[in-house]
Amino acid sequence: MILAAALAACAVPCLAQHLNAAGATFPYPIYSKWFSEYAQQHPGVEINYQSIGSGGGITQIMKGTVDFAASDMPLTDGMLAQSPVKLIHIPTVLGAVVPIYNVPGVGADLRFAPDVLADIYLGKISNWDDARIAKDNPGVKLPNQEIYVVHRADGSGTTFIFTDYLSKVSPDWKSTVGANSAVAWPKGIGGKGNENVAGLVRQMPGAIGYVELIYALQNHIPYGYVRNAAGTWLKASIEGVTDAAATVKSMPADFRVSITNAPGKDAYPISSFTYLLIPTHPTDATKEKVIKDFLNWMLNQGEGQVSALDYAPLPGSVADKVRAAVARLP
Repeated sequence: MILAAALAACAVPCLAQHLNAAGATFPYPIYSKWFSEYAQQHPGVEINYQSIGSGGGITQIMKGTVDFAASDMPLTDGMLAQSPVKLIHIPTVLGAVVPIYNVPGVGADLRFAPDVLADIYLGKISNWDDARIAKDNPGVKLPNQEIYVVHRADGSGTTFIFTDYLSKVSPDWKSTVGANSAVAWPKGIGGKGNENVAGLVRQMPGAIGYVELIYALQNHIPYGYVRNAAGTWLKASIEGVTDAAATVKSMPADFRVSITNAPGKDAYPISSFTYLLIPTHPTDATKEKVIKDFLNWMLNQGEGQVSALDYAPLPGSVADKVRAAVARLP
């Protein structure tokens, strides 16, 4: 029995393996938990993940300085074609981006209509007592306070999700700013990572920003309702993200899909998959075996942990497709 247990533990080569990865801050809380628990269950394996933003992760995987990367933004056809490393997207979890704010004297949950959110970031709405904000928040005493816009300063998948959403709900945003991991912001100050955006908003009366849901919860920062495509006011929740994912009737074979502004009365509108970027032709076969084993561990054990950190697990049909994609890795 002891020998059998030892052999089972060595499904991954019983060698010290140190893997480096980098990228998105959006899923960092769950990745940190996963990598730690996987290492505890596989002595000798260590996965070092640097939470530097999706843009940084993409740059490092293309340069070959990390073993895999993480991004909330699916790579474009052009990016994939230019990459010296052939990559596949492995969706891991789903999450929500929320508008956070620090408005003195306002304890209620504010409501943000899509066009209002876009115009705040475009600089067209610059004061908290603006009539358009007041219209959606009857009974709330809004102060005569300037709005301080906070955005990401680094290449960010969270920014891609947010600007992808704004591009769908605001023709003006789409034509003047667009969707990308880094954009030319019309106004505001930048913070590096979800952590710093949350910190800036918490410190600055009058500030508004956008972060992944868990960063708002961990930092005890108010976050608002957003009106979805069906006209329902929703606060971010696991259920709302799950309903947004359910609107994808046919998942593309490469998993690159956008679910922002999804239809459906219960779909939270600023939802997204997040991805690991895995090289399909690794230079180190032993590391590839560890990565492949980790991905299977993630699907079979890790997915059960995500709700506790306010992410949504992969839908069963998507998880099955991911298993098939992992099985095809060398």
